[in-house]
Amino acid sequence: MAADESLAARIRDALDRKKGVEEKKMFGCVCFFIDGNVLVGVWKDRLIARLGPAEGEAALREPHVRVFDITGKPMRNWVAVEPEGVEDDDQLKAWIDRAIDFVQTLPKK
Repeated sequence: MAADESLAARIRDALDRKKGVEEKKMFGCVCFFIDGNVLVGVWKDRLIARLGPAEGEAALREPHVRVFDITGKPMRNWVAVEPEGVEDDDQLKAWIDRAIDFVQTLPKK
């Protein structure tokens, strides 16, 4: 299954005014970067978000959220959000903002 292009388009819209944003296709995903660090992406029909250790663990207790695992080895500090968790733009923006909060703590690449 290819990445959900409509979800990718919604992410593009949400990140439209952010500086330092890049988009790349990798590992069957559409990924969005800020200042060289991966932020969020689309894998199949799910949003994937890089949240860091504390926020990532907390997010796993929320509805429609699970560990991001495409190889049999979960990716630490990442979550996958089912389509029901990003049905409207406010939900999507909230996930993106949470990812931005973490990624902005990382050094620029």
